[in-house]
Amino acid sequence: MHFVSEWSLFDSAFGLPLHPLAVHVVVVLVPLAALGAVVMVVSRRLARRYGGLIVVAGVASFIASIVAKEAGESLASRVGVTALHSQLGDAVPILALLLSLGLIGFWLIDRGIPVNRSRPWWLQVAGIALIVIAVLATVWVVRAGHSGAESVWQGLTGK
Repeated sequence: MHFVSEWSLFDSAFGLPLHPLAVHVVVVLVPLAALGAVVMVVSRRLARRYGGLIVVAGVASFIASIVAKEAGESLASRVGVTALHSQLGDAVPILALLLSLGLIGFWLIDRGIPVNRSRPWWLQVAGIALIVIAVLATVWVVRAGHSGAESVWQGLTGK
């Protein structure tokens, strides 16, 4: 029987490497939270109705990105990883954290403004910054995912 000398919480789930499983959660939740950020900034009515759910998606995307990163490092110690994928993957939790914090802050401030008053100029600017962060987070998730998929599948598909 072979035992791994350094066991990690992030090694496997149900006998499979945890990284590809966790990555799928990130690939769904980060763009979903990003889309939610755009909805919150554009529509006050939808922000009030779905803001809490959007914030939960953002926080869950951050947690999932941490799990995916740690599981990726555990998997990389066994099978290797390209430098590009590692660099892109290291940035995803940072961007997911910024997205989460931006969603939380925007939601908490916006819901305190009465419906019959418009948003102050600085909150509108913060909304634009939130959209920029949302786009960056989504682009980074796509780039990291693409580089990881290439490293796994490129030699196996014959292309």
